[in-house]
Amino acid sequence: MSPRSRLLLAMMAWCLAAVAVMLPLVWLINNRDWGVALMLLVPFVVYGLLRLGRILEGWARATPPPSGQ
Repeated sequence: MSPRSRLLLAMMAWCLAAVAVMLPLVWLINNRDWGVALMLLVPFVVYGLLRLGRILEGWARATPPPSGQ
């Protein structure tokens, strides 16, 4: 797998995770009376997404092990 394709795959995985987590959270905050209390979770969710992004970036930029010997 080429480094460029790994980077694109990591970006797509992060975007999918961000949409899958943030969309329901934003919908609940907007449409439920008790949704305002979920605002307390938002910084932790954003921090988790940032950590996931760093992990995926490390995976995408990792050099493959030398082959042959």
